[in-house]
Amino acid sequence: MYSINSVTIVGHLGADADIRTMQNNQQAATLSIATDHSYKDKNTGEWIKRTEWHRVVTFQQGLVSVLEKHARKGRLTAVQGMLRTRKWTDQNNVERYTTEILVTPGCQIQFLEKLDDRGEDDMPPSGGQDVPPADLDDEIPF
Repeated sequence: MYSINSVTIVGHLGADADIRTMQNNQQAATLSIATDHSYKDKNTGEWIKRTEWHRVVTFQQGLVSVLEKHARKGRLTAVQGMLRTRKWTDQNNVERYTTEILVTPGCQIQFLEKLDDRGEDDMPPSGGQDVPPADLDDEIPF
């Protein structure tokens, strides 16, 4: 039998990339990406917006360097990777689990907006949980 483990999301970065150095001196990058889903409440007729947060991790050194320079809070980003669930024991000896999107060779992270001439994002920094949508009208590459 054949199986596929693939996930694609498009959302806004909730923070700058978190770059950490592991015990073997290899670096890892972690991203927090928010996606939104809106639906109409059956009882009230009111539109409700639900935000999901996704943890994205990569150990690819070239990609880690790019994310360190360019992954900034609020930036609209597409991620293609695979789901992975990890288990660990915390300080209180309690087993914990997390599910994350792992970006491995063959997967990708793509920024969906241009940078200005200074190398900074077009979008202003967001102070709240919701990030304004990027202007997608100019120069879509497809």
